Amino acid sequence: MLVLLVSSAQNPPMENENIWSQFADINVWIFDLDNTLYPAHCNLFAQIDKKMGEFVSDFLQVEHAEAKAIQKQYFHEFGTTLNGLMSRHDLKPDDFLHFVHDIDVSNLERADKLSAALDQLEGRKIIFTNGSEAHASNVSRQLGIDHHFDDIFDIKKSNFVPKPEMAVYEQLIEELDINPKKSVLFEDMAKNLKPAHDLGMTTVWIPNDEHWSHETSDGDHIHHIAEDLSEWLHALLEDRAAL
Repeated sequence: MLVLLVSSAQNPPMENENIWSQFADINVWIFDLDNTLYPAHCNLFAQIDKKMGEFVSDFLQVEHAEAKAIQKQYFHEFGTTLNGLMSRHDLKPDDFLHFVHDIDVSNLERADKLSAALDQLEGRKIIFTNGSEAHASNVSRQLGIDHHFDDIFDIKKSNFVPKPEMAVYEQLIEELDINPKKSVLFEDMAKNLKPAHDLGMTTVWIPNDEHWSHETSDGDHIHHIAEDLSEWLHALLEDRAAL
């Protein structure tokens, strides 16, 4: 039986509750990419983080330490480093995206267990990322799960406006014809679940040890917590089979 945390104090989990009943009407499964479709301990994002610092240093002609400080400042102030560079320095984004996502993904093992779970979920499956479509395709292909996804809604499609801006979620819903009340978002950054919740989506948080994963993690905008996405989905499917 699936054991999950439900963050809403008004709807605490009941022992032996069948969680599938909360997902029976879901027909769109939406997944963040980095640190969600693969575990954070793979440390793949560390490569991207390093390359962002290198890009900022070269682009702004500053020392590495200053570049890292600017990178982090823009991440917190603008949602992404890219958005900060575009807003403050009129950066053309394609060069940035190509450079920072040119990484080695060979250390990612095939996610066969996750693939098996995705195969059993009925409905559309979408990657919703602040990264590029090329990066999402590269990673999902290495994981062996790229064939499961009907769409990749990336930072280019959102006109470089990142999550958690509400307008991006509204654009996603409109362009991909999604009923938010019949969709679920899986995401490692708690703050990115708030707009999804406010629009009526079911939300699943996949926490990691980074502080930015936990920002605004207190509140009823988190419906479920999954320490391991693959295990969580398989447990959910077991609950479906138990009905």
